[in-house]
Amino acid sequence: MTTDLAHRRPDCDVLIIGGGVNGTGLARDLSLRGLRVILLERNDLAFGASGNSSGMIHGGPRYLTTHPSVTRSSCVDSGYIQTIAPHMIFRTPFVMPVYGHGPVARVRFDAFDAFFSLYDEYQPLKRGKPHTRLTPSETLTLVPGLRSDDLYGSVTFDEWGIYGNRLCVANAIDAVEHGCRLYVHTSVERIVVEEGRATGVTARDRIDGRAYEFSARAVVNCTGAWSPITAATAGVSEHVRVRPGKGVHLILDRPITDIGVMADAVDGRQIFIEPWGNTALIGTTDDDTYADLDDLPVTTDEVRYLVEGIEQVLPRVRDARIIGVTVGARPSLYAWGKMEDALSREHEVVDHAAHGAQGLFSLIGGKLASYRMFAQEAADLIAPKLGNHAPCTTHSAPLPGGDRPVDIDLLAARFELSRFAVERLVTRHGSRAETILADSGRRGRMVVCSHEPVLACEVRWAAKHEYARTLLDVARRTNLAMGACGGNDCALAGAVIAGEELGWSPGEVRAQAAELLRSRQRSRLPAIGDKQARAEAMTMAALRTLGRAALP
Repeated sequence: MTTDLAHRRPDCDVLIIGGGVNGTGLARDLSLRGLRVILLERNDLAFGASGNSSGMIHGGPRYLTTHPSVTRSSCVDSGYIQTIAPHMIFRTPFVMPVYGHGPVARVRFDAFDAFFSLYDEYQPLKRGKPHTRLTPSETLTLVPGLRSDDLYGSVTFDEWGIYGNRLCVANAIDAVEHGCRLYVHTSVERIVVEEGRATGVTARDRIDGRAYEFSARAVVNCTGAWSPITAATAGVSEHVRVRPGKGVHLILDRPITDIGVMADAVDGRQIFIEPWGNTALIGTTDDDTYADLDDLPVTTDEVRYLVEGIEQVLPRVRDARIIGVTVGARPSLYAWGKMEDALSREHEVVDHAAHGAQGLFSLIGGKLASYRMFAQEAADLIAPKLGNHAPCTTHSAPLPGGDRPVDIDLLAARFELSRFAVERLVTRHGSRAETILADSGRRGRMVVCSHEPVLACEVRWAAKHEYARTLLDVARRTNLAMGACGGNDCALAGAVIAGEELGWSPGEVRAQAAELLRSRQRSRLPAIGDKQARAEAMTMAALRTLGRAALP
């Protein structure tokens, strides 16, 4: 294969590597400015930290005393994201309980009160409510089941949640609709640097093996925790330093609390439990990792660490069943000698012109809550170098589906669906939910996965319009099989529907369903216990029904 890309007419203005929130956010920003963009993702959109985070578009109160600029930028971007994706974001208030007696408890309570009084100055930026002080009885009314002995009181604060995978998909689809070319499951094998300039990349499709060669006027590395690995293909890895921190979350089979609750883990780190759609989410660990970033392990110790910490304030967490874990690697900026949770969440754009690779850039650091601002800063630097001086519009232009409100009750009545089914569809697609339903017949409005619920037409839409190439891709976009059934009730039906769009053979349909079941089973294994044994037996039975070719 030739790699002399310098003398070819460029295939695009900017080639972006990485389909997380930074890569898709930048692709959208540059595409809206009129630049020709190609976006390559080695796995799937939101495969890494973006799709496995706490899903909070929050102000980052933990950074208020050490990195207040991070708190402010997060609050500003939270306000913008609420404007451009109102269907996707949901309010999540939190309570911070304080335990103890006497002067020590009073000082701790007053310290939290003072801290959140300072945080209140940022709340208007993200349309958050000011904090409140609650008595023990008020706290127990707000959070039934909270540990009551030694409860001194609590402080509330306001945040916003979002599904990170849908945020990435929405940014990518909007970029595509403005001219971007998107390739998922396509691995960059080499960033080509010729005569001191990055001129493109060579890549390969990981599913069908097809080789690609793309030329570009600029190449941007947006691969998060993988950034040093990607930069190494251009010989500049020493200038791209991140310190990956493994973040583990547990998914419970029910929302055991209607409000987020903060707690202290055994080592004093803060953890939390929050309502998460039809489930609850417990998070998060923050530990240095040197493992394979494509297959990060989760240990039973990490599961126990989180559950035992939450149990100290919410004992009934033991009544719920853990139906899955998520894990991602935060791409924190590198620093030596600091504890993981003390690392900066700032972001940085590295221009590799000084490193012998003009036209190559790396985006490192950052967080979900301020992704749009990070993309704007990068685009403001890159676009003028390519002769483009168009202003940024990502703070005001709605993401797909965010252009107008939807009357959920009216839509439910029109298509003879439950309000719950339509509400979940609208949460993911906004106003485009009406198009998805209108393009389907009665069979298309069949519920495939009852937990969420997921409709057949949404599975088809993901395969046809959202670049899903595997059933796992479909699951990331729709929440198929992510509920308590673990896919036993819906994996095969989902595979049949997706296979009709993607041209899968019957054998491939079975293999895709089996892979989704295995993925959900692997997600549960670190948390397996007596309550899980029956579900695991059901999963193994389901795998056997798919035939010997589908078994591990």
